[in-house]
Amino acid sequence: MAMKILTRIACFHILQGCARNSFRMSLCSFVPKAIGCLLLLSLGVVSNAAAHEQKSDSPARVFENAVNFFFDGEPDASVDAFDHLIELQPDCQPSLWQRGLALYYAGQYETGRQQFELHKTVNPNDVENPAWHYLCVARATSPDNARRNMLTVGRDSRVPMKQILSLYKGEGSKEEVLSNAAQGSAQQQRNQLCYAHLYLGLFAEANGDHKDAKYHILKAAGPYSMDHYMGRVAKVHARVRGWLPLSE
Repeated sequence: MAMKILTRIACFHILQGCARNSFRMSLCSFVPKAIGCLLLLSLGVVSNAAAHEQKSDSPARVFENAVNFFFDGEPDASVDAFDHLIELQPDCQPSLWQRGLALYYAGQYETGRQQFELHKTVNPNDVENPAWHYLCVARATSPDNARRNMLTVGRDSRVPMKQILSLYKGEGSKEEVLSNAAQGSAQQQRNQLCYAHLYLGLFAEANGDHKDAKYHILKAAGPYSMDHYMGRVAKVHARVRGWLPLSE
């Protein structure tokens, strides 16, 4: 029981801390930490030396493959890899918001909804989680139903996510999202505008406005692109929709 609790805590803190705090973290720093976490869980010990001796079917390698499949524009293969990871390490499932993203792009919206609801149990303050839950419900049923079933979220003041959630709830506007994103230093603005355009594009697509969706996604994937997990999601979106070359 003690090992099970330790596994759950370690999985949440390292996967969550390394990945979801991607506002300032590039994928190149996120992946090694997440891989290291999952390797430790698979071995049941805290050993840095063992991190270099992964087996091909270890949770660490499977997680790495799942992420790589996703960023290669292969969401179906990514989902399969994440599902295999859950078979190997069931206690990690609630922390795998990355699986929820893969499910969304694989068109498995109902299962994606379930993943984001499960993720809320381990990270109730993640402001991006209700947004992706909304997107899955909107695509599976309707935007109105998605608004009625928005997940609640704790305190997370990241700009412009507060304004994005207000928009998703039907209480805000695109103008508010963009005006709040265009504040701070040049680097802050670029990062915030990357998020703003990504989530505006996702919102437009979920509401059937494909022209507006393409406009915003290409902004997030182009002039405001950032080399962190969610920044790269914008490029995945553009590729799987055929708006950017697969090799871009």
